[in-house]
Amino acid sequence: MLNINNIEVVYLNSILVLRGVSLEVPDGSIRALLGANGAGKTTTLKAVSGLLRTEEGKVTEGSIEFDGEVVQNLPVEETVRLGITQAMEGRKSFEHLTVEENLKVGGTVTRDRRQIKRDIERVYKYFPKLEGMSRRITGYLSGGEQQMLVVGRCMMSHPKIMLLDEPSLGLAPFLIEQIFNIVKELHHKEKYSFLLVEQNALAALDVAEYAYVMENGRIVLDGPSEKLSENEDIREFYFGLSEFGDKKSYRDVKHYKRRKRWLA
Repeated sequence: MLNINNIEVVYLNSILVLRGVSLEVPDGSIRALLGANGAGKTTTLKAVSGLLRTEEGKVTEGSIEFDGEVVQNLPVEETVRLGITQAMEGRKSFEHLTVEENLKVGGTVTRDRRQIKRDIERVYKYFPKLEGMSRRITGYLSGGEQQMLVVGRCMMSHPKIMLLDEPSLGLAPFLIEQIFNIVKELHHKEKYSFLLVEQNALAALDVAEYAYVMENGRIVLDGPSEKLSENEDIREFYFGLSEFGDKKSYRDVKHYKRRKRWLA
């Protein structure tokens, strides 16, 4: 479904952020993109969704294909119509609008009011808690409730693929589990594909069947999630465990094994 082929991304015609990134998301799959802050994960999502244009960024090399159509550097409204939606990091809801008004914003690609109403009811089926606060101002919702809302807002455009940027950020463990269970349910019942950006590698590898690891604008490691979960460097860097089960600090691993192996 989605093929990112050796892309480079430049901001402001001068700042090179992505350096030859390639990955794919087959139809009906969940794939994860892991990496530390500043690795280029969010930029990768924005290159797909078209949000780069809002930040004076551009794909300058390579290509992005979705369902066989070239989509790099398209406006956001065009990528949404093609079936691509992005739930941005930090949730980014319209805080002055109600829950239901936020959902209607997500349904602007549909002009049939009856269809919009049915779509809202479908969102409430997956997020029943939102139905009870449909008239509540979004700015007063908790972090977990806002995350449910932005995923529901993405559903309103009937996407083929959903790009989720750090959905676990700032959430309590039980809410993280709830959000990822809903991702699994949407994948199973609605047949959505997902490209999931996460720093919470444990949660991401649990829900995705395949993952990529990004460092400094490059993909440095990829493979089935089960295999990556057993990788010694992944366990040290993301789970904080050495081969003996001892906790290790991020700094201990950062400058030695991980870079020695991944960037060799």
